[in-house]
Amino acid sequence: MRGVGGGRWRRVASQIGRSVAVWVVSTLTMLLLAGILPDFRLRSADGDSATDIAVTAAFGAGAFGLLSALVWPLLVRLLLLVPALVLGLLVFFLNGALLWLALHVTPVERGTAAPETAVVVAAVMSAVASATGAALAVRDDDAYRRRLYRLADRRRGSAPPCPATPGTVFLQLDGVGHDVLLAAVDKGLMPTVARWLGTGTGGDHPSHRLTPWRTDWSSQTGASQLGILHGSNHDVPAFRWYEKARREVMVCNRPTSAAELQARAIEYSGHAGLLATDGASRGNLFSGGADEQALVLSIATRRRGPAARSRAGYFAYFSDPANAVRTALSFVAEVGREIGQSTRARFREQRPRVSRGGLYPFVRAFATVVERDVVVAAVTGDLLAGRTAVYADLVAYDEVAHHSGPVGRDTDKVLQRLDRALALIENVAEHAPRPYRIVVLSDHGQSPGETFRSRYGLTLGDLVRAGCGLPVPRRAQRTHSGAEARAAVRAALRRPVEEGTEHYRPSRGSEPVVLASGNLGLVSFPDVPHRMTKEEIDARHPALLATLANHPGIGFLLVRSERHGGVVLGAYGAEIPLDELDDDPGPLAAFGPGAADVVRRTHTFPHTADIMVNSFHDPADGEVLAFEEQIGSHGGLGGAQSRPFLLSPLALSAPVHDGGDLIGAEQIHRVLRRWLTESDEAEVPAEPDRERAA
Repeated sequence: MRGVGGGRWRRVASQIGRSVAVWVVSTLTMLLLAGILPDFRLRSADGDSATDIAVTAAFGAGAFGLLSALVWPLLVRLLLLVPALVLGLLVFFLNGALLWLALHVTPVERGTAAPETAVVVAAVMSAVASATGAALAVRDDDAYRRRLYRLADRRRGSAPPCPATPGTVFLQLDGVGHDVLLAAVDKGLMPTVARWLGTGTGGDHPSHRLTPWRTDWSSQTGASQLGILHGSNHDVPAFRWYEKARREVMVCNRPTSAAELQARAIEYSGHAGLLATDGASRGNLFSGGADEQALVLSIATRRRGPAARSRAGYFAYFSDPANAVRTALSFVAEVGREIGQSTRARFREQRPRVSRGGLYPFVRAFATVVERDVVVAAVTGDLLAGRTAVYADLVAYDEVAHHSGPVGRDTDKVLQRLDRALALIENVAEHAPRPYRIVVLSDHGQSPGETFRSRYGLTLGDLVRAGCGLPVPRRAQRTHSGAEARAAVRAALRRPVEEGTEHYRPSRGSEPVVLASGNLGLVSFPDVPHRMTKEEIDARHPALLATLANHPGIGFLLVRSERHGGVVLGAYGAEIPLDELDDDPGPLAAFGPGAADVVRRTHTFPHTADIMVNSFHDPADGEVLAFEEQIGSHGGLGGAQSRPFLLSPLALSAPVHDGGDLIGAEQIHRVLRRWLTESDEAEVPAEPDRERAA
C-alpha cells in the first residue's frame, strides 16, 4: 500500500510540476510580448518596479490559463450553431477577449492591451502553453500514457470495455488516384506510405499491399462512398441529376439528398452499413450505420439526436483553445498560400487555368486545414476509445486538385500534409487500448484537362440549347460550335438559314435541364414523365443527338432506344446497341476495359437521364474536358479518375485472388466487410462476389 500511495503522490507531484512549468513559461512569454508590442503593457502609467511587473505577468498568465480551461469549452459549446468556417475565424477574437478579461481580474490591475494586440498575445500564449505542456508530457512516458488513457475513457464513455481483437481504421484520401499515390511515393512526398510499401529509405519490409480498383461510371465521392459504406450505389447516375417524379435536382453533397440516398441504399442493401457494429463515421457524406458520427452530411439537417453528435466533433476539437488557435493560424496561412499560388499562375499565364477568386480561398482553407484537423482529432479519439471500425474522409487533395490540377506544386504540398496525418494516426494507434490495422483508400482519382467551355467557347448547356433550336447567349452564338448547331437545327427542320426564322420553341417548363458532374453531362426533359427514347428525342429535336454526338469535345452518348433497349451514340453516325458493345465497343474503345459494363449498368438505373453525355478523352495523355469549371475533374469515364487505390495491411487477406480485378464501390464494400471479420489468428475466406446488374 505504501508503494501505491507513493506512486500516487509522485504522479500528483509530477502533474503539479508540469503545471508550474507551463505557468512560468507563460509568464515569461507575457513579459517578452509586453516588451515587444507597443500596445501591451504590464505596468501602470506612473511606472512600476520589475517585481511589480513580474507579479502582474504571473497573475495575468495564471488567470488566462484558468479562464481558458474553464470558460473556453462553454464558449465553444454555445458557438456550435455557428458555421465551422466562421467558428475558425472567431477563435482569435474569443481568445483575445479572454486575455483582456484575465488582465482585468488580476488583483493588481496594472495590465492593459489594445483589442487587436490582445488577440495576438492570446494566440501566442495559447500556442506556447500547449507546446510546453505537450513537450513535458511526452518526456514523461507514464504521464503521456495516462493522458491518452484518460482521453480514451472520456471518449468511450459508458460503453463496455473494448475487446482485445484488432480494430480497423479506414482512411479515405479523397480524389487521390493510384498513379498519383505512386508518383508521390517516388518523389519522397509520402514517406509514411513509402515505409508501409517497403520502398522507404530505411529498407523496411513492406507491411501493406497496394491494389488499384475501378470505379463505376459515376466516378465521384457520392457514388463511391455510398457503395463503400452502405454496399449499394444503385441508381446514383452522377454527382447531380434530375428526378422527374420528385421534380427535384439531387446533389450528393446536399444534406437532404445525402439523407435520401442513404435511406435508399439501406433499403436496397438490406443492412445498416459497414460501421454498424461499434463504428465511427468522420467527415463523410454518409454514416455507414455508425453510432458515433461527426461531420457527417447525411444527418446535418436533423435538429436533434444524431445531428448534435455530428457537430460535437467541432466541440471536441475546438474546446482546446490551443487547437483552435493553431487551426485558425493555419487557416489564415492557407488562405494566403492559395492567393499567392493563384496569383503566380495568373502572372505566368498558366494553361489550363480556372478562376480561383471569390470565396474559394476560404473553401480551400476549410477543406485542407479545418476539416483535416477536426477529422484527424476525431479519429484519434476513436482509436483511444478502442472503437471497432472507423471510416474517415480527408478531402484536402480533391479540393485543391479541382482548381490547381491533379499534379503540381500545389497538390504536392497537400499530399505531404496528408502523409503527416497518416503518421500521426499511426503513432496514436500504438497507444490505443487494442491493436489497429490501418487501411488507406481513395474513392476516385482525378483526370487533367481544360474545360469544355474554355476550349469551345460555350458550355454543354449552351450546346444543348443550340441543338434544340433554343436561344443561347451571344458569346455562344458567335462560336463555331454554336453556329454549327444552329445550322444543323435549320437543316433538320428544312428551314432557311436566314436569321429570324421561326422554329419549334418549347414552353419554359419543358426546356431541357442540363447538369454537369465533372466530364459527365446529363440532359433531362422535365415535361416528359418517363425516360425519353431516342425516337422521341429525334421527333421533338431532330438535330440534338447528332449535334452532341458529332461534337469534337464529346466522346459518346447513352440513350434509351425503343428498338434496342439502349444504344451508345458516337461521331459519324455510330449507333451501337448495349448488348453488342463487347464485340464492337465503337466510341467506348478509347475509355479502356470495363467501360461497356458500367455503361450497361447505369442504363438500368431508374433515374438515368434522357441523354447521358461523356466528354472526349485522349488516352495518350489521359485528358478529359470537364463540363464544370475544373482543370482536375472526375465524375465520368476517361483517364485516372476511374482508377483509385486500396492500401491494405498484409495481415489482412488479399482483396482479390491473383489476377483478379477490383471493380466498383460495391465490391470494395464486400472486401472491407470481410476484413472486419478477420482476426490475427485466422483469415476468413472471401465470400463469392454477387453478380453486378447487367
